[in-house]
Amino acid sequence: MAKAKPADFHGILLYTKDYGERDLLIKFLTREFGKKMFLVHGAKRPKFRMRAAILPFSYGLYSGDLKEGGLSYINNYKDLTHFKGISADITKNAYATYVMSLIDLAYPDDAPLPKIYDQLMIGLKLIDDGFDEQIITNIFEVQLLAAFGVAPNWVDCAICHRRDLPFDYSESYGGLLCQNHWNKDPYRLHLDQKTIYFLRLFSVVDLTKLHAIKVGDATKKSLRRVIDQIYSRSVGVQPKSKRFIDQLGNFKI
Repeated sequence: MAKAKPADFHGILLYTKDYGERDLLIKFLTREFGKKMFLVHGAKRPKFRMRAAILPFSYGLYSGDLKEGGLSYINNYKDLTHFKGISADITKNAYATYVMSLIDLAYPDDAPLPKIYDQLMIGLKLIDDGFDEQIITNIFEVQLLAAFGVAPNWVDCAICHRRDLPFDYSESYGGLLCQNHWNKDPYRLHLDQKTIYFLRLFSVVDLTKLHAIKVGDATKKSLRRVIDQIYSRSVGVQPKSKRFIDQLGNFKI
């Protein structure tokens, strides 16, 4: 059995889960060690000393005993912040939870993910600050496809590689088809060019440079429809948090 080693880590709390009558299992995405599961003894006691550190949408610098391939333990925290805007808004809460669920499903535990940590931190801060939570979520959904083993070609036509003609999306060809080759796939998704534009943009956009994106309601619905279809048919996962968003009516088509 691997021995736990004391270490400091930067962590974003992904979720908590009951463990017995008094304890909690808490999963963090850490910048240094990837996704780790922690057992927190006595976490459900009213006077638990680290209650603030294990609230939903917490992030900061923690210290603990970390074990590879098993449960780790949190000892203390040195710096702590909460995404207050997300915590206070049920819609932002739902979208943020869904993004974190996708990241949890897309990557294995115990593998360092510093770039994903930084990306999630930026994305959550944007949502917390009032940026359109659906657009941030769409960006994560499109960019996480590769981690799920689905890597659509958003660059050019899958057949002739032209970039100067209208595109449509083909599941059969795993990406875009230009207008000259739409006849190759009678089941192409028949997307409008605004939807195609944003899908291509979302696949490469850098969240650190994102200041504003204006997307009309009709295009939002179209983006939701096509991304849902790709995840349903090609990825095959739907976290419970996504179903909750559907119930809120925010993903209605």
